Amino acid sequence: MNGTMTKMYATSSEMPSVEVPKDNPVSDMLIDSFGRLHSYLRISLTERCNLRCQYCMPAEGVELTPSPQLLSQNEIVRLANLFVSSGVTKIRLTGGEPTIRKDIDEVCLQLSNLPGLKTLAMTTNGITLANKLPRLKECGLSLLNISLDTLVPAKFEFMTRRKGHERVLKSIDAAIELGYSPVKVNCVVMRGFNDDEICDFVELTREKPINVRFIEFMPFDGNVWNVKKLVSYSEMLNIVVKKYTGLRRIQDHPTETAKNFRIDGHQGSVSFITSMTDHFCAGCNRLRLLADGNFKVCLFSPSEIGLRDPMRCGVDDNELKEIIGAAVKRKKAAHAGMFDIAKTPNRPMIHIGG
Repeated sequence: MNGTMTKMYATSSEMPSVEVPKDNPVSDMLIDSFGRLHSYLRISLTERCNLRCQYCMPAEGVELTPSPQLLSQNEIVRLANLFVSSGVTKIRLTGGEPTIRKDIDEVCLQLSNLPGLKTLAMTTNGITLANKLPRLKECGLSLLNISLDTLVPAKFEFMTRRKGHERVLKSIDAAIELGYSPVKVNCVVMRGFNDDEICDFVELTREKPINVRFIEFMPFDGNVWNVKKLVSYSEMLNIVVKKYTGLRRIQDHPTETAKNFRIDGHQGSVSFITSMTDHFCAGCNRLRLLADGNFKVCLFSPSEIGLRDPMRCGVDDNELKEIIGAAVKRKKAAHAGMFDIAKTPNRPMIHIGG
């Protein structure tokens, strides 16, 4: 990539100023020692999944947390309300696979009704989504990410260790028909597996309101991460630039994790999530609540704080806020480099939540 293009597609790593929502009171609980306001909470609803993706789950599987030790619906809503009342404006539901939770529609309904919440999103593998989506939309689900790493059915079965490729495509079309725009399609790019499909994925954006999000392969326990499997953002971008001359960068919000682009003549858009080669820690506004009630301030940090047990021992909301706020204040300025991350013990992605 020449110097002009590199400059054109570069992003700022400077620490953004805190933007305080005018219509949602912000608590000091959500502001870390570097001045970052955390207005985005990811909630894992379950550790269970109906796929066995190789980059998410070890081949031998994982030991799942016993059901009584997972957060109940009431506990999820209580904690979510604490965050939203303190300034969180966006919640994303993850898993495991969130749609296999039996009370998913009721969870969506209760969360979407929290005063101050602007966006209720979900990341799903799409296997069971198509039939459930009309009801989920009625319950307030406003944004959708569907994971799909290949457009080749045989590769899909190899990667996920399950069938279901056509069902995922059906869910993408169902989301478009229901008016989700854009429908975000998450694609983890791995060398030797699907790096030859990058332009095929870009073609999905030509006629449909799809935002394809190419994600750099990230290390988690059990997924046998190797730098040789990593296809970098710059390499992916070069592949796209060579075929699509009308590629242009979109101005990103300071807290955006993706580098976003449009292509002339395409209805949709293309994005790159560069966690490994060009981190976006300076603008990070994300926190994570795991299905077992543990609280995580950084995806790549092994540090977790338990919220379930204090709740079940009877602590009040103010005490919970103190625990959460103390954890947020301990958040580091940035995560370690990718080789250090690969050597740092962390839970499998199926436990953390996608």
